[in-house]
Amino acid sequence: MEHTDNLNIRCFKPLITPGQLKEEIPQTEAQAHVVAASRRAVEAILTRRDRRRIVITGPCSLHDVEASLEYARRLRRLQDEVADKLLLIMRTYFEKPRTTLGWKGMLYDPHLDGSYDIENGIRQSRRILSEITSMGLPAATEFLDPIVPQYLAEFITWAAIGARTSESQIHRQMASGLSMPIGFKNATDGNLEIAMDAIRAAMSAHSFLGIDRNGQVIIAETRGNKYGHLVMRGGSSGPNYTSEYVAFAEVLLKKAQIPNGIIIDCSHANSHKNHKRQREALFDIADQIRTGNKSIAGIMLESFLKEGKQSIGAPGGLKFGVSLTDSCIGWEETEELIKFFAEAV
Repeated sequence: MEHTDNLNIRCFKPLITPGQLKEEIPQTEAQAHVVAASRRAVEAILTRRDRRRIVITGPCSLHDVEASLEYARRLRRLQDEVADKLLLIMRTYFEKPRTTLGWKGMLYDPHLDGSYDIENGIRQSRRILSEITSMGLPAATEFLDPIVPQYLAEFITWAAIGARTSESQIHRQMASGLSMPIGFKNATDGNLEIAMDAIRAAMSAHSFLGIDRNGQVIIAETRGNKYGHLVMRGGSSGPNYTSEYVAFAEVLLKKAQIPNGIIIDCSHANSHKNHKRQREALFDIADQIRTGNKSIAGIMLESFLKEGKQSIGAPGGLKFGVSLTDSCIGWEETEELIKFFAEAV
């Protein structure tokens, strides 16, 4: 009899179950309190019950454990200085969407050599989240693979569904069952309607296939996530952070009966993919807040210890604290911009 399935599968490898990983790297009571309290704070800011604003900042993607933790320590100290104005959340992205090919992130290739030691990547990702949360610092991420939240989600305060996946039914269903507020990015062409549809879909109940903590395939029945919100990141036609675009988004949100505030990404198309121009977006957003805008709940920055980016296999090896994917602003500028934003708030 001819074989007709798994023809392009080289092999299947067993993977640690979510339950086994949680026993190996458990969440403590103190860590759970940090996550729960910061989620409640995000919800209150999104619904305008808390007058602070959110700043989600960190490297485009994590690739170096010690550099990531050093950034977290600095951000935690800065949080103490601006706590009455801002809620700082560290960007901890372990999965990277690729347009064609390239490094897919720490979770998939932690050794940066194409070996795809995924089990080690999942362990390393959870350990980093555990250490960051132990500092009292909230964490944010983007979920790509719908299985990954079972391994990491209890450490995540805020999560994004990216510009390429906001239209995906699988990701909308997943978001409906996630326990944290979810930001849906506008499409890569700048279209806001796709994100609006995604937010409304995620607010509804769904049933879909998934796995439980024991790795058993199950049907997940969700209640819906009422804290879905729009993330404006610009598009192929240019940035969308200025007041006229925000006003247009406000109209669409009201029409769609979506009450939650807006997060604006200062990077990506809003910076013309030039990390040095993130400050232009932030200054404009700060002016909007100063003049009374209540819809802007926060911002996103791509930032690391040192400015710029580097590539795997660069001569002389990798530099400490420099991004491996998109270019980032350095720590000094990050601190300057966050303090400036706090004054505007």
